[in-house]
Amino acid sequence: MKKFMNTAETMVAESVDGFVRAHADFVVFGTDRQCVRRRHLTPGKVAVISGGGAGHEPMHIGFVGQGMLDAACVGHVFTSPTPGQIIGAIEEADNGAGCLLIVKNYDGDIMNFEMAMEMAAGRHAVEMVIVSDDIETARIGEGRGRRGVAGTLIVEKIVGAAAEQGRPLAELKLLGDGLNGRIRSMGVALTGVTVPHTQRSTFTLGATEIEMGVGIHGEPGHSRQPFSTADDIVRYLCETISRDIDVQPGTKALLFINGLGGTPPAELYLAFNAARRFMEERSIPVERSLVGTYVTSLDMQGLSATLALLTKEEMTLWDAPVATGALRW
Repeated sequence: MKKFMNTAETMVAESVDGFVRAHADFVVFGTDRQCVRRRHLTPGKVAVISGGGAGHEPMHIGFVGQGMLDAACVGHVFTSPTPGQIIGAIEEADNGAGCLLIVKNYDGDIMNFEMAMEMAAGRHAVEMVIVSDDIETARIGEGRGRRGVAGTLIVEKIVGAAAEQGRPLAELKLLGDGLNGRIRSMGVALTGVTVPHTQRSTFTLGATEIEMGVGIHGEPGHSRQPFSTADDIVRYLCETISRDIDVQPGTKALLFINGLGGTPPAELYLAFNAARRFMEERSIPVERSLVGTYVTSLDMQGLSATLALLTKEEMTLWDAPVATGALRW
């Protein structure tokens, strides 16, 4: 295994160090490096906080900044941040209006963020939004429900914009919960993930195989299928997503093609073109788009497709200015 690292043990800390140095105009470390937070916090604003294991960069630290997150915590590779880290982020970011935690639907993440909520309850007003946009977990019948994957970015952006307007904590909680029911994602991989500590791939594919329905922690999907054209692969993703989401007349859609870490931009744009054609053929109006590598699974060669059905107000919040290390307009 070849990776640009010094040791597996120091890789996460050195990477986060580099991120903070590269984006020092937006972010700083919190006390004792428990979190990465905005350099300039806004008094009287609800703090929007997220986090998760390393290996998904630029999510979540790449979304800390104006119009999005106030703080984010980073755990070890594919491992939730600790309750202590999360409490540190709450203490750092809460300016008196409370905190909203945006959490991906994984057992470890939910357990640690809930524990931090309980421990902080006496001193801070805290609410939580759980993102569960991945259709795969529901399809294969796992008890905990849908995983939180690339759609988390959309929730963080829209809720972050609303928080920037000064909206109260209860309203932001309702907004995030409402969004979650109208966002669906599905991923596909051409290779597994090489985890630094084990130096092994999470799964191995033959030269003519793809893994359909993968997660962002290197989990295999629901089926191993024959490698095919990009049009065929993207059509399968889009058909599965469109059957799982209720598209009403007048719906405004955001289409997001996300790279999982090892897929070049040319292939992502080609996939977007195929997905956009699919949506147009079914009269699903794509009014906004995002293409790029934002929610990754280390070096996985793969991509995910996300469809979000948004109200006019939510589209306006999506369009609102954002200035973070990974997302700016």
